Amino acid sequence: MRIAVVINSASGSALGRDQIAAEVAGHLEAAGLDAVLIPDHPEGLLARLDDAVSRGADAVVVGGGDGTIAAAAARLMGGPAALGILPLGTMNMLAKDLGIPMDLGQAAAALAQGTIRRIDVAAVNGHVFLCSSVIGSPSWLGRHREKHRGRASLRTRVAFALAALRSGWHHRPMRLSVSLDGGRGVRLWTRALSVANNRYAEGFGQVMAKPRLDAGELGLYVARRYGAWWWVRLTLGMALGTWRGDRLVHERAAREVTIHTPRTALRVMNDGEAVLLPPPLIYRTHPGALRVIAPRPAPATVDAPVADAVPPGAALA
Repeated sequence: MRIAVVINSASGSALGRDQIAAEVAGHLEAAGLDAVLIPDHPEGLLARLDDAVSRGADAVVVGGGDGTIAAAAARLMGGPAALGILPLGTMNMLAKDLGIPMDLGQAAAALAQGTIRRIDVAAVNGHVFLCSSVIGSPSWLGRHREKHRGRASLRTRVAFALAALRSGWHHRPMRLSVSLDGGRGVRLWTRALSVANNRYAEGFGQVMAKPRLDAGELGLYVARRYGAWWWVRLTLGMALGTWRGDRLVHERAAREVTIHTPRTALRVMNDGEAVLLPPPLIYRTHPGALRVIAPRPAPATVDAPVADAVPPGAALA
């Protein structure tokens, strides 16, 4: 198998590791993989991803966070090359959902012994994401995080925590009209809305985890009463597996979500990367559009069904 490797040295856990490329190459070689490392390019990461795709590799292995992985997916979806993931970000949500180890050496070994599977890709106005797309106060927090990326001091951590507490009341609710699968629009006032590429699980310890990456649906989550205490309750509810019963969010499933607003533009955070988009925001799922290398499942493993499934297109009210 011909493998091209692209490392984003600016990703969360790669920052401060000057020899990260050599470290990755060593792990891949130890795992028995013959890989070509794509060198730095004056036009940046996206040019390196294009270079990797143009080489006709059977797989493109990307080391980075969820935003980097989404950028690679935008170039690989619908094509013959598979995407391999080395988790070098802060959250690494997709890697966790795929069962990829967080240790680099173990992740490289999992790639060498892995199997290719298809997962869904989501997009909003043509911008690809693999985990979630958020508008409202959380997207402002993502912008704040990007501003201080690479400065992991106690001072910046305290500043971020204070910003998170302030966001609950400093940001006015958004006036939105949301429609599912071409249906009638429902008017909403909310400070936070998220569209996930497949729905989140509910179970003890399953914080932001997904039981399926190939269900071919979007999960819509609208905050009922967004604020600092809401964040605390939601995080605890997800950790304890009780968040659906706590009724902290409106949850629906659909294949297409359309959002209208009187605003001229909305700041959207796709997999941790902020972008300014004009309305309407049109979210679509692309089932099975991406081939990924994932660890082989244990023989007894069976995909868990989504608990309390909501029919696509169900009303928000």
